Amino acid sequence: MEVIVAAALIAIAVVVAAIMYGRTHSPAPVLAPAPVADTSATATALQAALAERGTALERREDSIAHRETELEQQRADLANRRVEAERTLERLAGMSGARAKQLLLQEIEDQAKHDSARRIRQIEEETKREAERRVRNILSVCMQRLAAGHAAETTVSVVHLASDDLKGRIIGREGRNIRALENLTGVDFIIDDTPGAVVLSGFDGVRRELARLTLEKLLADGRIHPARIEETYYQTRSELEAHIQELGEQGVLDAGVQSVHPELVLLLGRLRFRTSYGQNVLAHSIEVAQLAAMMAHELGASPKVARRAALLHDIGKSVTHEVEGPHALVGGQLARRYGEDEAVAHAMEAHHNEVEPETIEAVLVQAADALSGARPGARGESLEQYVKRLRDLEQIATRHTGVEKVYAMQAGREIRVMVTPGAIDDDAATMLSYEIAKEIERELEYPGQIKVTVIRESRAVHYAR
Repeated sequence: MEVIVAAALIAIAVVVAAIMYGRTHSPAPVLAPAPVADTSATATALQAALAERGTALERREDSIAHRETELEQQRADLANRRVEAERTLERLAGMSGARAKQLLLQEIEDQAKHDSARRIRQIEEETKREAERRVRNILSVCMQRLAAGHAAETTVSVVHLASDDLKGRIIGREGRNIRALENLTGVDFIIDDTPGAVVLSGFDGVRRELARLTLEKLLADGRIHPARIEETYYQTRSELEAHIQELGEQGVLDAGVQSVHPELVLLLGRLRFRTSYGQNVLAHSIEVAQLAAMMAHELGASPKVARRAALLHDIGKSVTHEVEGPHALVGGQLARRYGEDEAVAHAMEAHHNEVEPETIEAVLVQAADALSGARPGARGESLEQYVKRLRDLEQIATRHTGVEKVYAMQAGREIRVMVTPGAIDDDAATMLSYEIAKEIERELEYPGQIKVTVIRESRAVHYAR
């Protein structure tokens, strides 16, 4: 208020000063002198107006101050009412405001989590449906593109003859030639009325192949007698490794893989004589390599890594009798030893989940392996059980001292045990056949009966010069 009054006084003083200045400096001839009465009246009027305006301003200031006081009072009343309302709510709800706030936040958080989880499930279901649709499409395309034979060798090989007259020569006088062949190779030679063919039956693929090559060489040579049979057998056995190497090289070529270490090629060739539930392992590996490469092309992964790992994924089966451990881990160790990439070794190890798959190529090898084994006619459980029973028969006899070779013959109805003459005499041979028969009865389940034959052969050799 004091400021307003001071401002009014200053304004009056300025007006008065202006009037006095005008009267002092105005030229006499131009302006007529103002009457003294008029100037005094004007100043009085101005003073009255300023005083009235100051009074109005004072009243307005008082009104504003009063309203501010009322507002402060209302604000304090509202705060008191809010506090009272909160206390009433707390009393009625039986909990504090902080607890109610915590519960509200918790409810909002739970609702948000529920909504987000529902949205995530919806997205996952949509993604799964889309993934399944695409997977079915990729697998159907790959299976249609792969033209693989469903028939595979199981437990027999066939040697074709130029004429049926050769069957008598293979049998020999009183059956001595065929007995020599069966004792050396451990394979059944089935000579019946089938025209132009001799069937070789045995669960061990290497033995069967060795018997086939031996018989083919004897037929080509024309001389078939026990001494020549034995000579040809050992010669063929020494050449078998080169034959296995050729089979491995052919498998690598068929799978479209380059620059494989020679030792891995040799191990791959051995798979030609192994079966898994009746499925030839080498043919299975080539098929898996082709499937994995096609799926890798479809998904934008590395076809080279997928094809290579798929071809070598079962290579550990070639040495499982020499190295302990699952064949997948053994195969991975062999791959690293012979310079394969870590991605290839990892995919080999992960195809049976011995290690967790970490690359898309490892998952593709898994899928291709399952796809190859699951197709109709690829595998048979009964054949695998049959082969296992024959292997168990041979292992029971092999663990005895003095046993040199053991062959399960006649589909497991007979087991022939070759013993070392210097370690086993005739009486011990009789006891050995009895012990093996009892162990078979105790440890195995089988239909019918199994004949145990212990063969002790002594040879005296001297050269006349």
